[in-house]
Amino acid sequence: MNDQAYIALNLEPDFNEFVNASNVICEILTGDGRIPNNQKLPLLVYPKAFSVLGNDPISMCQSLFTANSWQGCWRNGIFSYHHYHSTAHEVLGICMGTAKVQFGGRRGIIFSVSSGDVVVIPAGVGHKNLGASSDLCVVGAYPPNQTPDLCDDRATSNSGDRLKAIRNIKRVNLPSTDPVYGRNGPLLKYWKY
Repeated sequence: MNDQAYIALNLEPDFNEFVNASNVICEILTGDGRIPNNQKLPLLVYPKAFSVLGNDPISMCQSLFTANSWQGCWRNGIFSYHHYHSTAHEVLGICMGTAKVQFGGRRGIIFSVSSGDVVVIPAGVGHKNLGASSDLCVVGAYPPNQTPDLCDDRATSNSGDRLKAIRNIKRVNLPSTDPVYGRNGPLLKYWKY
């Protein structure tokens, strides 16, 4: 489901020129037998949510996430195997390069992401890098008081591990802000506040 362009309002002045209005792509992903995904919260994709021209997009993306109370910023790529986090939601800001990413496990959906795109991944939703440009740089972060674990589709094939992961996913708190648009962002609408 796509939504009309989201207009960023009430941003910190430092981000007004950096953040763009973006269409919201919203997808609920069901379990695939190996990756539990999240039955309640949709994956959110904000194409071209921030500008990469004329700025240091990596520092600006980290500052944007931090200003909106998302923490634990890191810089890297996206793992090239199916994995998910059962103890935290995650945001990915694509600062440089391009990648083809599969969300939801082996039968999930595939998105091509590029510089300026942001993906908000609910706890439990699988993601895998299917191929990327050599200059790919991603900034990731998590809501306050959430620390990600790392689960892959092999580790949760055991039914006890899978049940534990599903229990963890259900206990992850909703963030109080959108990582890009703050307190008035689309995450609060789509994640049913």
